[in-house]
Parts: sequence; C-alpha cells; structure tokens
Amino acid sequence: MSVAVLIVLAYLIGSIPTAVWVSKRVYGIDIREHGSGNAGATNTFRILGAKAGTAVMLIDMLKGFVAVKLAIFAPYGFYTEQSVNLQVFLGLFAVLGHIFPIWAEFKGGKGIATLFGMILAIQPLVAVSMVGVFMLMLYMTRYVSLSSITASIAFPLMILFIFREPELSYRIFAIATAFLVVLTHHKNINRLINGSESKVAIFRKRRFRRRKED
Repeated sequence: MSVAVLIVLAYLIGSIPTAVWVSKRVYGIDIREHGSGNAGATNTFRILGAKAGTAVMLIDMLKGFVAVKLAIFAPYGFYTEQSVNLQVFLGLFAVLGHIFPIWAEFKGGKGIATLFGMILAIQPLVAVSMVGVFMLMLYMTRYVSLSSITASIAFPLMILFIFREPELSYRIFAIATAFLVVLTHHKNINRLINGSESKVAIFRKRRFRRRKED
C-alpha cells in the first residue's frame, strides 16, 4: 500500500469525531455548543461526566494508536528508520484529523488523547511516563489543561535527556508537540493566569441525561 494512501487513511481515522457522535446520538446535544466548545475528552468529562468522558478518551487514544500501526502496510519493515519516520507522520495526520475532522465540519478537539495514543504506539514507556506526569499534576491541581501542558513539555525532555531517542524525526516531533500543545491551550493558559479556569471533578454526576430509547 502506498504511503500517500496510508496518510489519507490516518487522517480519516483521526477525523472520527468521537465526542460529537457520542454527545449527539446518546445525549441529544452537540458537545461543541457547551463548556469550552471543544470536541474532546476533557470537555466531555466536564459536561457529560466520567462515563462518557472515559469512552471518548479511550476511542480518541485508539485513533492515534491505530493510525501509527498502519505503518505495517508500508513497503518496508516496521522497525526500520523509514518506518519510524512514517509512524510519526501517520500519527501527526491522525492528530490533525482530530483537530480538523472532515466528518464534523473541521471543528474538533485539541488532539491530546489522539496524540497520546500515537506516542503509546511508538514508545510505550515514554507514554506511561507522560501519564504519570499528567496524573500527578491533575491530582495536585485538578486542572486538566495544566496537566496536559505539563505532560507535553515533559515529553521532549524525556525523549532528549532520559530515553535519549536516536531518531532525529522523533526528537523534532517531540519538541514540536510541546509547542503545539501550548499553542492550542493559549485560552486555557489565559484562564489559568486570571484564575477563571475550571477544575474537573472526575467523579461528578453528568449534567445531561442519556437520550431515552424510542
């Protein structure tokens, strides 16, 4: 299968608007019209509660994971330098699909869960370490946005100084990821500075009832 086809498939997989479909088909609302307006796991947790938020998060992670694994269909080995480079590109296109989903008027989320799924597929140990950073910050502050930013900044630090990843493309990707996450969270950063950012109570009850069956 050609690289171009794999990249298109990765984007289409990333474009699956999990939060939008769950909110519309199960709860009868459009998640983008509530809370922060983002079609991602964090806003789903905030508006619809832990059950819906967890489902959206896991599926969004799976999108990044599956997109990376498409590299097995490339015309070279999965563990070659070319394959690692392709895995990074496939993951990036899945993240772009999540942020700009063709199936949801190009209005998606911030791509954090999909990005994590991508990293999990390429470097599982790094992904687990990032989860540790995220959960520690979340436990200390209850701010999902701050936890995501902190974990993303820790990502290139781990790649460069702890795990010492040799692949240049992956090192560049890690640094670019930190900048991208900070950039996409600029509104959250402003709210954190002025004290208006919402904290997330993971186990609170959801605000909307599940749509009744016909």
